[in-house]
Amino acid sequence: MSSNIKYIGLDVHKEAITVAVRNGAGKLVMESIIETKAVTLVQLLQGVRGELHVTLEEGTWAAWLYDVVKPHVHEIVVCNPRRNALLKEGSKNDRVDARKLSELLRAGMLRPVYHGENGLRTLRELARSYQTISKDLRRVMNRLKAIYRSWGIPCAGTQVYAPRYREEWLNKIRESGVRRRAELFYQHLDGLQLVRRQVRAEFLAESRKHKAVKVLRQIPCIGPVRSALLLALMQTPHRFRSKRQLWKYSGLGVETHDSAQHRYVDGQLQRSKKPSQVRGLNQDHNHEMKEIFKSTATSASRCAGPLHDFYGGLLAKGMKPEMARLTLARKIAAITLTLWKKGARFDANQLKSQAA
Repeated sequence: MSSNIKYIGLDVHKEAITVAVRNGAGKLVMESIIETKAVTLVQLLQGVRGELHVTLEEGTWAAWLYDVVKPHVHEIVVCNPRRNALLKEGSKNDRVDARKLSELLRAGMLRPVYHGENGLRTLRELARSYQTISKDLRRVMNRLKAIYRSWGIPCAGTQVYAPRYREEWLNKIRESGVRRRAELFYQHLDGLQLVRRQVRAEFLAESRKHKAVKVLRQIPCIGPVRSALLLALMQTPHRFRSKRQLWKYSGLGVETHDSAQHRYVDGQLQRSKKPSQVRGLNQDHNHEMKEIFKSTATSASRCAGPLHDFYGGLLAKGMKPEMARLTLARKIAAITLTLWKKGARFDANQLKSQAA
């Protein structure tokens, strides 16, 4: 019965969690402020009778709290804070936010963020470590080149990073203090490269335990690292009902904004012939997923194979190269979803230009 259902909003912070509980009719039946500890939260949930539905916003503590709360409730929704426009209206404090979260949950107006597939937790953490270290490595490489450029020393290419040429490059810097700074950055670079190799080996070894990686590696230009990252980020293809949902999640969905679509002519209602206003790709997306599909499309456009032929066919029809690469990235995403769901084999003969 609806009277036995409780909707619980959690506004989570470092020191405390503000809790708001509503019944099935929407009446606020309990409020509390508890310490941000697992045992305290579990005790509170066990003290609330009925079928419990809980929500909290995606953030630093979301993954931990999801695992803590899930065994004790009927449903937990980790929601996307970017979609909670109602929280930005009117007065704002922890109590108000918890109340609004519980009301939005009761009304079914929250956009959930996927949390699941506990069997992939190790792979996900290794993937996160690999991506973070890779970003740090790129930053250090950019800082090194910035030093040389700031002193008018051309440094195109990758030779500037190679240990065998390092002394030669350092000797180009006349100022001792600047040279010392470059030496420290080189030490930082060496350390990050060593750690990245270690994490990469562990990451790939863990990925080989999962059958899905073998399916994904059939797709041209999706190698061991990209396939492992796709598995860690997507976790399961069944999250996405269609390729369009995956496109939107990956920042490859085209958004259009239109208005005044109908008008009256001589008393008759007619649809306006003015074309829809295309506004480009959606901005709210998973940036790592977009990078995987875009980089795969870029590689496929340069290497011989069925995907390169598909790309060439688009260019032959007069499509601009950047739009052709986008279409190719969407095609690769669609193929990824289909093969993963069906566990099928990649068949180049099934590539059809109209499918993407």
